[in-house]
Amino acid sequence: MRPMRSQMLEALAEPGSAASLARKLAVPRQKVNYHLRELEKQGLVQLVEERRRGNCVERIVRATAKSYVVSASALATLASDPGAARDVFSSRYLVAAAARTIRELAVLRERADRAGKKLPSLTLQSEVRFASAADRNAFSEELANAVARLVEKYHDEGTEGGRRFRLLVGMHPALAAPKTDTDKR
Repeated sequence: MRPMRSQMLEALAEPGSAASLARKLAVPRQKVNYHLRELEKQGLVQLVEERRRGNCVERIVRATAKSYVVSASALATLASDPGAARDVFSSRYLVAAAARTIRELAVLRERADRAGKKLPSLTLQSEVRFASAADRNAFSEELANAVARLVEKYHDEGTEGGRRFRLLVGMHPALAAPKTDTDKR
């Protein structure tokens, strides 16, 4: 996404018009109008109301969400095919696998919505603190073996009408939690 469109989406957390955005961003209103039309085509902004101002109609729009997931295609080489990566322990591989998951979920979600069905999924999320790199490596190996045992137990390639699911398990260092006022006491 272009930086200007990102700024516009941020500014449109509260409804605004092309004229108000042009003033706020210090760019010509015509340029803002062009980008607003593109954002609207992509479903990133929506019309809130139209106001008559003299001989003109002012369109008031707002962002359709408080946050957005960046398309994998915008990540360039970070969004490469995980199958092409050689190092499954690299952050590049994890990003590629996560990007593929986001791409596939977007398509599946749209299909489920159109069919009026629920999309079966599962999310497991946890944090673990390791005493050492050796403990982290042992955990990773044990987790991989446990998942392999479960896959071997439940995977049935020959089941007619069986539905294939993709399982993604990833691990990365957690960001430090921001300090709160109670932490400072």
